Amino acid sequence: MKAEIIAVGTELLSPDHIDTNSLYMTGELNGAGFQVRRKTVVGDGLEDIADAIRAALDRSELVILSGGLGPTEDDRTRAAVAAALGRKMTRSGEILEELQRRFAARGFKMNKNNEQQADVIDGAEVLDNPFGTAPGQWIENNGRYITLLPGPYRELKIIFETSVLPRLSSLSGGRRMASKLFHITGIPESELDARIAPLYTAYPNIEVTVLAGTGHGSVRISRWLNDGESAADIEELGEKIQAELGNAVFSTSGETMEEVAGRLLRESGKTLAVAESCTSGMLGTRITRIEGSSDYFRGGVMCYSNDAKIKLCGVAPETLAEYGAVSAETAEALARGARSALSSDIGISITGIAGPGGGSAEKPVGLVYFGLSDGTLTESRRRVMPGDRESVRERSAYFALSMLRDYLLKI
Repeated sequence: MKAEIIAVGTELLSPDHIDTNSLYMTGELNGAGFQVRRKTVVGDGLEDIADAIRAALDRSELVILSGGLGPTEDDRTRAAVAAALGRKMTRSGEILEELQRRFAARGFKMNKNNEQQADVIDGAEVLDNPFGTAPGQWIENNGRYITLLPGPYRELKIIFETSVLPRLSSLSGGRRMASKLFHITGIPESELDARIAPLYTAYPNIEVTVLAGTGHGSVRISRWLNDGESAADIEELGEKIQAELGNAVFSTSGETMEEVAGRLLRESGKTLAVAESCTSGMLGTRITRIEGSSDYFRGGVMCYSNDAKIKLCGVAPETLAEYGAVSAETAEALARGARSALSSDIGISITGIAGPGGGSAEKPVGLVYFGLSDGTLTESRRRVMPGDRESVRERSAYFALSMLRDYLLKI
């Protein structure tokens, strides 16, 4: 069945907010047998929302709206759906009492404008929201299905999982999407596709998507399966891709590079410290995103200036004078210094020229050196990262994690 997602909110049309709810729902819908054909972002205008709903209902069997269910004057999703379907709304005394009870339990008096959250479109089923004040709604209309969900992710997710997915399972007829995702490191997009194209072109029924990211590439293979149909061809192609790419595949389960590196550190019993110059904490931030990273991460040193490199990581002034801050020698000294300063088994360092200024013919913008030291081995790698300042920094933090993974796979 075809599905569409409509994200409601004028803020989503600004450069400051991004619709991320649809990413979560797309994965869940595909797993439930629904093919997401279109995503729309629309502002808070009642007629704009209603027009988007009418168009979606002409094309798709399932339409899901997120946002616009709050208590303010510009929360118009309920009214827009009612207008698009030609239905009235009724204020539910039961929902109103529950709203008043929730506010009282928190020691607040409910404002008058919260009452509109108790408005139910005629014929709709109310979907309980245990985490917020805006319940969802489920409507059947002439063989089409419409779902209204709140915008906050925590609220949307719990309603989707507990109330929407069970309803969808009875509609899909057992159809589902089978897929495999490969996260790839160290292979450019063009080379990646050239290596696997001879494999996937032998499977014309399987859809293959090759994506390039700031740090890594991804390959997704997928096919829709009818009830009882085997996914053997997906498994077969997946095994061939894995065999062709080998250790360049760092995850087939959606793990990030920092999750993979963290898992390998924990399995090895090793601890890590980092020294960062041009990335100034971005590597440490990625590492500590992972729950339990304190088991293996000792800490980091932000040594942006030469003085900090000398005082905090013990880089010899002579090294900086002879080779410069952006050099293999300095990167190796920083890795040794981080390991020593924080008493870790492994030290990783990053030093480079993120730009836009500061480059030269000998050392261009984007030049970055990475160091690794474990007390016995000390090595460095040189890369010239493309993109603007932020891209250079992001790519550098990612590459340092990839370098760490390579090391941990060998010990």
